[in-house]
Amino acid sequence: MQRISTRNARFQVWQASLTNRTKRQRAGEFLVQGVRPISVAVDNGWPVRAVITDGSRPLSRWASELLRRLPDVERVAMAPELLAELGEKDEVAPELIAVLELPADDLDRIPVGPEFLGVVFDRPTGPGNIGSIIRSADAFGASGVIVTGHAADVYDPKAVRATTGSLFAVPAVRVPSHREVLDWVRRSAVPIVVVGTDEHGTADVYDFDFTQPTLLLIGNETNGLSTAWKESADHLVRIPITGSASSLNAANAATAVLYEISRQRSHSFKTR
Repeated sequence: MQRISTRNARFQVWQASLTNRTKRQRAGEFLVQGVRPISVAVDNGWPVRAVITDGSRPLSRWASELLRRLPDVERVAMAPELLAELGEKDEVAPELIAVLELPADDLDRIPVGPEFLGVVFDRPTGPGNIGSIIRSADAFGASGVIVTGHAADVYDPKAVRATTGSLFAVPAVRVPSHREVLDWVRRSAVPIVVVGTDEHGTADVYDFDFTQPTLLLIGNETNGLSTAWKESADHLVRIPITGSASSLNAANAATAVLYEISRQRSHSFKTR
C-alpha cells in the first residue's frame, strides 16, 4: 500500500482532475466520494483504479467490506489534510475516495429496445443540472443520457455529486453535436421518435404518446434547444405552466416530462 503525506506529483494529478477537464480526460480517470455513489459504481462493475483512504484512522465496516470486494485495486493511504482537499472539504476528510476510469463516449453504451427512452441535454452550462437530469433519468427508467455540444462536463465533481450515484447506473455519453446522435438514431433497428421540449411546442406533454421508443430533447438552461435540434425533432411539446414564470429550470422541466412519460408507460405496459 502506498502512503502519501506530501503534495507529490500523484496528488497534484488528482487535485488537478477536480477542476481541469482537459487533465481529467488526459488521465482517463475521475474522483468519486460518498458511500452511495462509490457503492453503486462498484455494484455496477465500473473499473476502479485506486482507493484512497485516510491513513490516520481505522476503516468503517462499509469501507472494509468495499476493499474486500476490490482485492486487486491499488490502495493509497493519504494524510487527512490532503484527503480533505481531494474531498473538497475545508476540514473534515472523507473516509474514502475512489479513482474511477472514464468510460468511452460511445453511444452504443446506451441500450435500445422496444421501451427505449433516451434523454439529450443540449449544451448545458451547469454541471449540477447535468447531475440532476441524470438522477431523474435513472429514477424514471431512462435508458441513457446524452450531452451534446459545447457543454459542462458529465464528470465534473459537481455533476457527479448531483447524480447521487445514478451516473453509475445510467449510461451518460458526451458527443460533439446533434449529427452524431441522429446518425445513431437512424442506425437503430427500433424506430425512435425524437421529441423536443419547447415553450412554443405544438402539444402539451400529457397529450403526446410517449409509450413509443422516444428520444427526449432538453435545451440549454438559458436559450433552450438549438435551432438544429428543433429542426431535427419529429415533434415539439410544451409543459403547461401557470403563474408569472415563462419556463422551468432545465432540470425541473426534464423531471416533469420524465415523470409524465413514466406515468404513461406504467399504465400502458400494465394493460398490455
